[in-house]
Amino acid sequence: MKVAVSADHAGVPMNEVVIAELRKLGHEVLDLGTHDPNSGDDYPDRAADITAAVLNQGCERGILICGSGVGASVAANKIKGIRAGLCHDHYSAHQGVEHDNMNVLCLGGRVIGTETALDLVRAFVSAKFTNEERHLRRLHKIAVMEGSR
Repeated sequence: MKVAVSADHAGVPMNEVVIAELRKLGHEVLDLGTHDPNSGDDYPDRAADITAAVLNQGCERGILICGSGVGASVAANKIKGIRAGLCHDHYSAHQGVEHDNMNVLCLGGRVIGTETALDLVRAFVSAKFTNEERHLRRLHKIAVMEGSR
């Protein structure tokens, strides 16, 4: 699977570990930076990069890291076609894909530890959308909401 990964300055240490894990698992990584914790760049810019990669550059999924993960999630979800989820537990990381067809995983680099982050990444990339009617029905309702803005 091709996975885009990006972080703002607060997510840099976790960014490096996530990229290494994805490559170890055999995934193709589109590394969108940041690698400098002193850069002071902003999470909306990283969210714009990730969402473009998922929607336009052939990445099946994206992983976006900021300090809390909240800002990254808010910013990414402003883009039509993106279903970003902030996850702190294994269940949400895989269930978000299976039921909600989540395509961007948001992580809080200052909130969760490395081992938890790696567990979430593994759960996220290994999960598959179920395509069940009830889930498709709900996604259709979300698409209608996106078009009503």
